[in-house]
Amino acid sequence: MSAFAKLKALDFYRKIPRDLTEASFSGASLSIVAATTMIFLFVAELNSFLKVSTTTQVIVDQSQNGELLRINFNFSFPALSCEFASVDVTDVLGTARYNLSKTVRKFPIDAAGNWVGPEHHPDPLPMPEKHGEDSNETTEEVHQKMAEDGHEYVGSLVLNKDNFEHFAHEYQILVVNFFAPWCPWCQRLEPAWEKAATVLNRKYHPDYDGRIRFAKIDCTIYQDVCRDNHIQGFPSIRIFRKGMDLRTHGEHGEHDHESYYGERDAESLVAFAESLVPSATVGRPTAAEDSHSHVKRRAPASGGCNIEGFVLVKKVPGNLMITAHSTAHSFDASTMNMTHTIHRFSFGRQLTRRKQELVARLRPYVPTPVGRLESHSFHSNHDNVTHEHFMQIVLTEVHPLGVSRKDSSLHSYDYTAHSHTLQSPNVPVSRFHYELSPMQVLIVETRRPFFHFITNLCAIIGGVFTVAGIIDGMFHNALSMIKKVELGKQF
Repeated sequence: MSAFAKLKALDFYRKIPRDLTEASFSGASLSIVAATTMIFLFVAELNSFLKVSTTTQVIVDQSQNGELLRINFNFSFPALSCEFASVDVTDVLGTARYNLSKTVRKFPIDAAGNWVGPEHHPDPLPMPEKHGEDSNETTEEVHQKMAEDGHEYVGSLVLNKDNFEHFAHEYQILVVNFFAPWCPWCQRLEPAWEKAATVLNRKYHPDYDGRIRFAKIDCTIYQDVCRDNHIQGFPSIRIFRKGMDLRTHGEHGEHDHESYYGERDAESLVAFAESLVPSATVGRPTAAEDSHSHVKRRAPASGGCNIEGFVLVKKVPGNLMITAHSTAHSFDASTMNMTHTIHRFSFGRQLTRRKQELVARLRPYVPTPVGRLESHSFHSNHDNVTHEHFMQIVLTEVHPLGVSRKDSSLHSYDYTAHSHTLQSPNVPVSRFHYELSPMQVLIVETRRPFFHFITNLCAIIGGVFTVAGIIDGMFHNALSMIKKVELGKQF
């Protein structure tokens, strides 16, 4: 018992018999106030413990070496044909990729931006190897030689604005060369074209056999005719059947221009023309009937193009460019119109559903990836206008609470954009110059440890209880002194 008695001597909380204590109205009032205060502070502390806080830092970009950046886009170019529209990427490291098609889709559109056909074929235009360059003869020399050989109809039919429709309907098949005299490809094609036309005139006499004939029209003089036929690159060889160069394909009867992309020497042109003659008696072929041809392909039925998709680029300053490109055509810079509307332009990969939920929760802290350029149109009000957009990109990385940083880091890209136009003698382009900031924003979600909550809770309860006890003691002593003074006055 002596050991137990010694242990009791260590009691910090010795009990006073209740009959030795005295309750007071002031003490009861102070106890109610103290209890209310402790409950309020407890609820506030619990809410603070359960609340998730964020810390924001600006640090050097932590991107790994070789990491790629995804650029998502959707543009509409009402005056750039899908036939020649090219998506190119270059950067300061010397990377240059042209006419990207694997992750890019093109759809013909009209001037109002409405789709007018199915997706345009992504394959690059074939590069003719023969251009009639083996002969140094001029067109006049070819005509003279053919006339000396006894050819009645020499050369191709020269079209103009007034007779274009007439001759297009007169012949069952009219193969038209839309050319520009300044175009080097047109200059190389002309002798071969005239020679082939003369050979066909002799075999299929224009007066007695109107199945096929070659013709040409100068697009620098008759710009309206070429514009109506959506000609943007020279030379463009179109096949008209009874006045129409459209052919039907697909389940819904879509139409495309019928164009020639084969070799450009006289022998190849004649062979191609003769392959068309049988179809002149059976009507216009569909795309399914001649899809095996390597020289005859469909061209978009309209002069506009909607380009959408994405590209992966290195995280270094670079350019995404939309331009007209062909290895066998020339373009008149003064007639190229790069007016465009940006429907979507953003950086980064599409978020998973789980990450989208995190974004919804972290919306006040994560910048919304709304493009500064989206839903904006940029017009070319003059000739030779190039549009340039300069973008500064900032990466925001978020580490959500309770989720592995390695597996579920959330990356969001925001950017500022400045646009302007310039005039140059080169073929106009739409250039999107991007540059990433060397700094990134790091947002980390944190929650207070549980032991902090317990420590603060004990401090609140103990502190309020102690302070209330001190106040009660001071008040009780003050009342006792007042009573003693009053009793002393009565004696």
